[in-house]
Amino acid sequence: MIKYIGSKRRLLPEIIKTFKTLSSKGRLLDLFSGTARVSHAAKAAGFYVIANDHNAYAHTLATCYVEADAEKYQKQAERIIRHLRTLKPREGFFTETYCVKSRFFHPKNGARIDAIRDWIENNVDDTVLKAILLTSLMEAADRVDSTTGVQMAYLKQWAPRAYNDLEMRLPKILPGAGKALMMDALEAAKRIECDIAYLDPPYNQHSYRGNYHIWETLVRWDFPEVYGKACKRLDCREYQSPFNSKRKAHQAMQDVVDSISAPYMVISFNNEGFIRREEMEALLSRKGFVNVIAIKHPRYVGSKIGIYNPQGKKVGKVSHTENKEFLYIVSQNELSGSILPSLGMDDNNRQLLLIDAA
Repeated sequence: MIKYIGSKRRLLPEIIKTFKTLSSKGRLLDLFSGTARVSHAAKAAGFYVIANDHNAYAHTLATCYVEADAEKYQKQAERIIRHLRTLKPREGFFTETYCVKSRFFHPKNGARIDAIRDWIENNVDDTVLKAILLTSLMEAADRVDSTTGVQMAYLKQWAPRAYNDLEMRLPKILPGAGKALMMDALEAAKRIECDIAYLDPPYNQHSYRGNYHIWETLVRWDFPEVYGKACKRLDCREYQSPFNSKRKAHQAMQDVVDSISAPYMVISFNNEGFIRREEMEALLSRKGFVNVIAIKHPRYVGSKIGIYNPQGKKVGKVSHTENKEFLYIVSQNELSGSILPSLGMDDNNRQLLLIDAA
């Protein structure tokens, strides 16, 4: 899967264990699905997953990893990917915008991305199959980018991986059903019934669309007007989630939580977020009983590389390389003594369990 700030890769074992402890199967709503990593793992664990995100690139990833049924699509996708590997490079919008005007990708790979993306647009109508192919292309491009992990800026000198050849691979799609939605989180919270609602909202001022604007354009293929050295889409400037505002985040979270009627909620939130732990617990306690698991884990990959300005020059120092992720478990009824040990808790330690996910 693509590099992503807030990725739950290291936290997956604890998150999935929590889901299965609360409900061995059933309907799970992932309200802010992002790369669909948690949704994909939940589907593999036997849940019927509804993955929602308002960004087009995230909806595409969820369509691939949650909605696509491998038994229906795998062979067809494999055949097309083999063909896409043979296409001749052809420079176009992507090469000009992200390899010449900016330097996120080497031009040799940009030309291949242009050719492959045009072929998909002109030859594939099935939305699920298209999502599988676009996910393959996104992930192939991600493996040869020249960034610190986000698309706010590119490196002054090409990253060594940028010289590698673009390689299309079949995404690890799963058998079985699921559903991908592209809705506002509040509307999805009001409308979708589930047994467990999982919330992993943005936690600071950085917009995911701004951080991953190239994937949004690659999926939409709408040739947008761009601005700045990073060649961002104009809608990155125009749209901001209330969760990206320190002033609005608390109320936005309250509105979403109040709209959910599921027996269980599991909320992931970072200790660097706008909503402090004590504020989050007070907010959630209006909906039921709250238990908290704290997990130490490394910060996003860019924090290990360093801080760079838009010209690709390293500036300043990273303050810390480790974070703490809180898993808030909200239940309509108090969790029983038989459930707590499965979560690593007991009656004397109901509020905080510290786990090292490094």
